[in-house]
Amino acid sequence: MYFDEVNGPTPNLDEVKAIYNEVEQTINSSNDVDEMIESLKKWNRLRCEIGTWRSLVDLKNCQDTTNEEYKAAKDESDELMPTLTEFRINLIKQLVNHPMRPELEARIKPQAFKLWESEIPTFDPQIKQDLIDEQKLKNRYNDLTAAAKIEFDGQSQNLSSMMKYQSDSDRKKRQEAARLYWNWFAANQMELDEIFNQQVKLRDEMAKKLGFENYVDLAYLIMQRVDYSQDDVARYRNMVKQDVTPVCEIIRERQAAHIGVDNVAYWDESYFDPTGAPMPQGDHDWMIERAIEMFDEMGQEIGDFFRLMVNGNFMDLKIRDGKAGGGFCTFFDNIGMTYIYANFNGTRGDVEVFTHEVGHAFQGYMSREQAWIDYHWPTYESCEIHSMGLEFLTWPYMEKFFGDKADSFRNVHLASSLLFLPYGVSVDEFQHRVYENPTASPADRHAMWKEIEDKYSPWTDYGDMVHPSSGGRWQAKRHIYMSPFYYIDYTLAQTCALQLWQAAQADRESTLRDYVALCKRGGEAPFQDLVASANLISPFQEGCLKNVVAKSREALGV
Repeated sequence: MYFDEVNGPTPNLDEVKAIYNEVEQTINSSNDVDEMIESLKKWNRLRCEIGTWRSLVDLKNCQDTTNEEYKAAKDESDELMPTLTEFRINLIKQLVNHPMRPELEARIKPQAFKLWESEIPTFDPQIKQDLIDEQKLKNRYNDLTAAAKIEFDGQSQNLSSMMKYQSDSDRKKRQEAARLYWNWFAANQMELDEIFNQQVKLRDEMAKKLGFENYVDLAYLIMQRVDYSQDDVARYRNMVKQDVTPVCEIIRERQAAHIGVDNVAYWDESYFDPTGAPMPQGDHDWMIERAIEMFDEMGQEIGDFFRLMVNGNFMDLKIRDGKAGGGFCTFFDNIGMTYIYANFNGTRGDVEVFTHEVGHAFQGYMSREQAWIDYHWPTYESCEIHSMGLEFLTWPYMEKFFGDKADSFRNVHLASSLLFLPYGVSVDEFQHRVYENPTASPADRHAMWKEIEDKYSPWTDYGDMVHPSSGGRWQAKRHIYMSPFYYIDYTLAQTCALQLWQAAQADRESTLRDYVALCKRGGEAPFQDLVASANLISPFQEGCLKNVVAKSREALGV
């Protein structure tokens, strides 16, 4: 398979509607489960084709945000999606209320019905234009940040390339890079605030049109959180504050002593090793060669899979002008193949992001034979276990990338994994606060962030950088604009990934088998069921964080 051969034509609405009518007629007129399943398989194939089209359109637009053809295709996709959603919602309403639902559930599995039940309340034809307008606002944020230009170190940088200076050995250079980075956000704050203000207003209006008190309730259903609640998440955030924040304060104190500063300022946060930060010892092509060796040695089918990715050109990892920031994995449902997108900038983060996205890609590939598209991917918090888990499971091979700095990388990765948890729950609590108070002003929102950040990460010191120190750091987090409420998922998954790291130290082969089995399950079960099947403890269980934090402290010597 080759990426250039992946085909995803724009759906013809008349043809799509005809297939939906045919499927609906069958399930409403037939008493034969086999006949209904065959008809639903036709619907499933249609959804796979639509999913591949959508993935290709979104991917190409991210690859070159300046390309007018890609932008036009994205605009067309955004216009079509609410109508396609309407078709799907009308059908799944009939399925969840069908008199033969028990028989259908026995063949399709109950999880799909739970997902459909959570999706039905999130849509009504009256919000179709709102959804189009929401996507336009997302595109506006994406285009604005992708077009950022910062003159530094003798060349024009974008936001992604500026991140590499966070671990530079020259403290003044780190500080100046941070200052210029946040100056860009300060210069664009008015537009960033305006975009988000419109997003909050629009999302709140949609929620109320659909009968919700606020967007928080709607967002939980959009995220299809079918086996835990807002109360569970609030308890988890509190566990992070109680069990993780105090340890992170110790880590920052040790880091300050180690690098020879009085306290860790913002521009020091990614600088852990005064003898030289662990950096990949080669360029993009060299990294791919090392990755082939690593995954071949790991076994468990991942080596063969990764060679498919490389040989078929299913990756775009190089940073360039006009390319949207961030990293992600997407899936072409009709061929069962995944694609990895990232922005390599020459730092240790390249290895972390790369192994993270390969984890997503491997899961998608391993669950490609799930009969229903609903199970190709699990819900997001489960997805992130595969990605963050693989980051830790590749630890024994880090010498390939970092040489004699491999131990330094492992220490930094583990410390950073703990330090991420307070930040991650801050992003989540911020979004709860924002959408519970939708009429708050931009200044109010910045104050909210500052208060929340001080609670979970009291060590944070921005020096004289006005924008982040006054509560503007959240504006650099793409998820808040692009994927609301998609962030606590990373922290829940990180808790599970730390358990995989811990288990692998005791029995690596057994842990790898559990990991691969989890990947194969895809999304056939809800989050906590999937966690239990991999011999992991739910992050919502009291004491779960205490255990992984204790093991991490032991490994870090703090």
